Amino acid sequence: MTDRLYYNDSHRKEFEAKVLDCRPVKDKYEVVLDRTAFFPEGGGQYADTGYLDDVEVLDVKERKDVIFHTTAAPLDTGRTVAGRIDWEQRFDRMQQHTGEHIVSGLIHRRFGYDNVGFHLGGDYCTMDFNGPIPREALKEIEQEANRAVFQNLDIQISYPSKEELKELDYRSKIEIDGQVRVLTVPGYDVCACCAPHVKRTGEIGLIKLVGMVKYKGGERISMLCGSRALLDYEIKDENAKRISALLCAKEYEVADAVERMKEEQASLKGKLASFQQKLLSYQAAQIPVEDKVTAVFDPSLSGNAPRDLMNLLLGRGAAVCAVFTGTDEAGYRYVIGSRREDVRPLCRMLNEAFEGRGRRKAGNGAGFYEGQRGKDTGFNRELDLIVSSFFHHNLNTIWQ
Repeated sequence: MTDRLYYNDSHRKEFEAKVLDCRPVKDKYEVVLDRTAFFPEGGGQYADTGYLDDVEVLDVKERKDVIFHTTAAPLDTGRTVAGRIDWEQRFDRMQQHTGEHIVSGLIHRRFGYDNVGFHLGGDYCTMDFNGPIPREALKEIEQEANRAVFQNLDIQISYPSKEELKELDYRSKIEIDGQVRVLTVPGYDVCACCAPHVKRTGEIGLIKLVGMVKYKGGERISMLCGSRALLDYEIKDENAKRISALLCAKEYEVADAVERMKEEQASLKGKLASFQQKLLSYQAAQIPVEDKVTAVFDPSLSGNAPRDLMNLLLGRGAAVCAVFTGTDEAGYRYVIGSRREDVRPLCRMLNEAFEGRGRRKAGNGAGFYEGQRGKDTGFNRELDLIVSSFFHHNLNTIWQ
């Protein structure tokens, strides 16, 4: 059984230990020490990393009360080594994990929900709760959680007996065999937990609940604590300053400035659409409508303009109308329609000839061609041959 130094002092950064065993596992090694400050993965928290002398510790696991340190190189059995954990990483994880206890305790007390999933990742900490939480309550929970931080409460660790556990109202994610380690944040949470934590709530620094999404009938909340919350603020503050300068608005007024800009943009888009429709109507009036097929190639058309132009020409009496647009670099699109003819065979011929793909809408044989072809002249000649062979007459194509 390995002596767990992190339970005696969660802030211990260095220690000395004796190597009891070292065995190769694939291209790494598993080292067993008589004691360790390295926390193995557990309770939703990843394992510590660091060094044993100059040998890197990559991972730490616990199996049957023995802690195995995965190292990059072997260590001689019987040797005394100096261990150094990655303290910055450990302290960051303790900030997140202790913050999770405060938030989970508050939600359990207010709504009666359990934390059914906890993940302490490299960027975010997520907590899954088995019931719905009103979005407006999230801010209240965050404020109350930070009051716990500002009070700088002592984090209490206890090992109650089985008889004491029966009388103790505490949270636990799983059924635990053997001795139960209980963490208490006075007034906020009492929960079974095997991981190291900060000694006082003030060490958390700040708790920010940055997101909430529906998840398996409940909620998944994303949280940042301590240095992570500070970094998040710094990034958002820099972005707010940049947006403020771009919009010539005060930092606390950028949201209102964006709303005004969106309204102005919507108004301009409406005016532009009106002008484009008038331009298309003028363009359609200048195009001769043929008895059989009217075809137009205009590389400047985009969006719904090809379909709108086709409908205008069909409205003027075109039996079949084909509108083509695009370039060799961007690929080509087409829309073909008729109010009298079935143009689906023509769409299939075009797709086969140009390795395109199309779709039919509302019975008018609408389709799209996408792909790279040779020069425009080659595309034009092939198109003319296909349409001509299908309709058995010469195609009069107008190139805009």
